[in-house]
Amino acid sequence: MTVLHLTNCPPALRGDLTKWLMEIAAGVYVGRVSARVRDKLWERVIDTCRGGRAVLVFSTNNEQRMDFRIHGETWEPIDFDGLKLMLRPSLARLTANQTNRVSSKKMGFSNASGFQRAKKYSKSHSKDKEQLPQMSSESNETEAQTLKTYVVVDVETTGLCSTDDYIIEVGAIKVTAGQIVDTFQSYVNVNVLLSAPITALTGITNALLVKQGKPLNSVMDELLVFLEDLPIVMHNTSFDTSFLNAALHKCGHNRLVNNTRDTLVLAKKANRGFKSYKLKDLAVELDVDLVQVEMYGYKLHSSIGDCYLTHLVFQKLMNFENRGL
Repeated sequence: MTVLHLTNCPPALRGDLTKWLMEIAAGVYVGRVSARVRDKLWERVIDTCRGGRAVLVFSTNNEQRMDFRIHGETWEPIDFDGLKLMLRPSLARLTANQTNRVSSKKMGFSNASGFQRAKKYSKSHSKDKEQLPQMSSESNETEAQTLKTYVVVDVETTGLCSTDDYIIEVGAIKVTAGQIVDTFQSYVNVNVLLSAPITALTGITNALLVKQGKPLNSVMDELLVFLEDLPIVMHNTSFDTSFLNAALHKCGHNRLVNNTRDTLVLAKKANRGFKSYKLKDLAVELDVDLVQVEMYGYKLHSSIGDCYLTHLVFQKLMNFENRGL
């Protein structure tokens, strides 16, 4: 038996998986396949879900009668006297992993090939970038020097499709001269049953939404007041704005007109050969202190936690622009 659980992976991957496995819940696939097919499917998942998370569990002839593989998780598999177990994330290990990753970078070798790949990828996706709600080219040229106050926004949702899924949490932080000066966070009371993967990822439960959630129109009204006409910074702007604009439309508001900056686009534009453009991976590549994020009480995969991490990544990327790197 093979069980595959995906989180935040492209819906297009579903077509490949359902040829061999049965989808029994959102992002959960089960079936009996050969080892060769299983390995090929896993390779396909890794290649496609660069910004997502995946867990593969399958039967095998060992003492536990099963084995597993993970991708994009902070939990780590370890061998304990012949038994394969999962190690929970800790601040000390996050620090050690980040230090090891930085120290393991080879010195004296050019990253030209990586830069070229990133440049090629950037050009091939130029049409997608043009569709994102961004600032005019004239303002982009000077914003690296003039952007002093902005708002970082992040949403947590019930799924990946803005037409079928719903916002369950909105977070925003207001930044002036590099310092956080105000925050906004609210849960949204949606009349849908949250899936187990969403609850596991975000920590948000149906009971929490019933107890602390507000009506969508109230949350959108408060968010617009908080945003004012300030520039908005997001990671993967197209995802968050699609949900926000859909929610605003439901509440009788116009679409967002604020200028936006996308840390995903900025990272690709930097052409620094990043191996992954997932927010947490970018933070590690840019030497952002993840332990600091946790110590300040910001939980990743919560709206405020992701806002704070996006803010730190944005600051690093803006430094690249300012120095012309």
